[in-house]
Amino acid sequence: MIITYHGIEFFKVQFGDTIVAFNPVSKDSKFKAAKFGSDIALVSLNNKDMNGADNLSFGERQPFVISGPGEYEIKDIFIKGLKSNSDYGEKGKINTIYSVIMENINMCFLGALADKDLPDATKEALGDIDILFVPIGSDGVLSPAESYKLAVKLEPRIIIPMHYGEVGDKNVLKTFLKEAGEDDVKPIDKLTLKKKDLEGKEAEVMVLNYEA
Repeated sequence: MIITYHGIEFFKVQFGDTIVAFNPVSKDSKFKAAKFGSDIALVSLNNKDMNGADNLSFGERQPFVISGPGEYEIKDIFIKGLKSNSDYGEKGKINTIYSVIMENINMCFLGALADKDLPDATKEALGDIDILFVPIGSDGVLSPAESYKLAVKLEPRIIIPMHYGEVGDKNVLKTFLKEAGEDDVKPIDKLTLKKKDLEGKEAEVMVLNYEA
């Protein structure tokens, strides 16, 4: 599995020939919209900064788009979408949290989450989390302190902060790392791992460089 970060909440996750994209930036956004072919596109929030699935068609590759709660199985990838709340762009919007099981790795993508805690039923549905993608940008999503507090409750093996690449306040990442006691974390260009690489990890913070 290879994970790369394309700013805001836009991630590309690749396993073999299969590509999954989370919250792709649209061409109408003020942020840069990376273009590549994807098999699956997951959209947490109907906002131009996160709903650019139309940018993920390339050649014969046309993405299957998921943009709300429900359960799905595509290409042996198991996906759950769970309802939550966001204030990004507009207060009181529906945000979808995604649990994606791929290569026996359970990824939890919180999207543009504004809720400081999650209901017990949601936590139970998310299961045993290997990789947690958590927003840290404030301004309609969780603040650095709120996001780390929630991340600890969810007990993931790896925490990947997001919603800071090209989002104005560059200090939110420093604040988040300070909250986590991980001031010395060195950003990496991409995260490459297998299930066995997760053994023994407990809430380890990993920072990915923004790739245009």
